[in-house]
Amino acid sequence: MGLFSFFTKEHKDDLDKGLEKTKEGFFSKITKAVAGKSKIDEEVLDRLEEALISSDVGLQTTIKIIKRIEERAARDKFVTTSEMNNLMKSEIERILAENKNEDQENFDTPAGVKPYVIMVVGVNGVGKTTTIGKLSHQFKKAGKKVLLGAGDTFRAAAIDQLDVWAKRADVEIVKSQMNADPASVAFQAVERGVAIGADVVIIDTAGRLHNRIDLMNELTKIRRVMQKVVPDAPHEVLLVLDGSTGQNAVEQAKQFTAATQVTALAITKLDGTAKGGVVLGISDQFHIPVKYIGVGEQMDKLQVFNKKLFVESLFRL
Repeated sequence: MGLFSFFTKEHKDDLDKGLEKTKEGFFSKITKAVAGKSKIDEEVLDRLEEALISSDVGLQTTIKIIKRIEERAARDKFVTTSEMNNLMKSEIERILAENKNEDQENFDTPAGVKPYVIMVVGVNGVGKTTTIGKLSHQFKKAGKKVLLGAGDTFRAAAIDQLDVWAKRADVEIVKSQMNADPASVAFQAVERGVAIGADVVIIDTAGRLHNRIDLMNELTKIRRVMQKVVPDAPHEVLLVLDGSTGQNAVEQAKQFTAATQVTALAITKLDGTAKGGVVLGISDQFHIPVKYIGVGEQMDKLQVFNKKLFVESLFRL
């Protein structure tokens, strides 16, 4: 399958629209940075640094990008707005590549892994349950048999909300009562997934950060009981972060990566924020690939992350 066979014009339009607010501020600052300049000097670098930080790329990643541009500027003395855009594009794509961000084409699972078990983590309010629902819809649309496990048993609303999404996506759900043992629900869900021949089992977990040790113990227990059914489960630990919260999302990533081995990121709500640079910063700071991004409220507005298309959209006027 070719790179652009999955990504339709509508898909690219959704991405452009989702990154619109980020692009507006970012572009204006880059244009201002090089206005009237014939070379990359200290003033240009200061303005570029401001543009990156204000887009919530983060200080650590910003410094890395600025240093690399400074090194390239030592070779390429003159710069236009167009040249600067191309320079920034190449450096941003380079950083994404260094952090194992792939040019994904579709909602797929590794060959020979069935069921593919995804444990979803993240604090309440970031769009975790909604992301699971949208992910279920996309996997189902891709021809996968999907089953959900309502492992966030500390909030009745979480169970009810996931049940609504299961009906909307037309997938089966395993659930229990509020305050039931989350690990028990996860065990039953994986067991049921094996029994019905599910391709994908997605387990929701409680979005609490009250105590890192409690969180770690709970997630470790969920892992352990799932492995009684599928020895290498979970195959993926997906951390859901709200892109509109900027540096707060970074703090959440710190907490969850300390509590469990996160293997992939889903960044939600990019369509409502000018802080889209957080995608780059979080991936680079924690060396975890971004796998999905949310660019709208509708079910089909959750996209697989493709670094090439993301960077092209970020720099497309």
